Amino acid sequence: MIHKKKSRRRLSKAYKRRRRIVYRNRAILVLCVTLLIGTCVWGIRRKMSGRENQSVLAETSIDWKGAPAINLQLLTPNQYSRPQKKLRRVKGIVIHYTANPGSTAQANHNYFEGLKYGSETYASSHFIVGLDGEVIQNIPTTEQAYASNTRNDDTIAIETCHQDESGAYNKKTYASMVQLTGWLCVRYNLNADDVIRHYDITGKICPKYFVDHEDAWKEFKADVQDKIEEVKNEQQGG
Repeated sequence: MIHKKKSRRRLSKAYKRRRRIVYRNRAILVLCVTLLIGTCVWGIRRKMSGRENQSVLAETSIDWKGAPAINLQLLTPNQYSRPQKKLRRVKGIVIHYTANPGSTAQANHNYFEGLKYGSETYASSHFIVGLDGEVIQNIPTTEQAYASNTRNDDTIAIETCHQDESGAYNKKTYASMVQLTGWLCVRYNLNADDVIRHYDITGKICPKYFVDHEDAWKEFKADVQDKIEEVKNEQQGG
């Protein structure tokens, strides 16, 4: 009987020892898996951050002489307003209007940002020019915006704010529109003939004032051409 009790004690101690080893090995395995997953997640986030930084770098490592002050507020990548599709090349600048009298550039930016939650609406623009002449950039000009239908892949879209139903622009908005458009034309080796309305692509009454008043549209393009020459001279130190 005494012999059997000793054997049982030995077995019990050995069993407990094995269990401790098993638990320890499991803990080590869980820790290793957790570290591996954490490393993978960190790597993915770093890669995504790198892409974002590259997009920002593409906007900042350029000649800004002649450009208006631009508030860079890039939209969160999402399928509804910033799909991150590559812009093949820039062949034109498209002018739009918000069709929402009195709305600000920030309010329109926030609307585009809010589309990421899945409203089934696809819309955005590269830039928004506000009622005080402020300019917000939503999307890098290396990516497409959902703005100009069949021309999304080769144009830059500028959304413009207006004070009333006529779609007419105040002086501050108009001046920034001309400056931004002219500077973009210089940057991409375009001229005023490459500046078009949303209307010229789809027939949509957008921007309304420039569709209703053809003379005002021609004047805008003439002002843009003058701005192109001015920016070129400024960048060349003339």
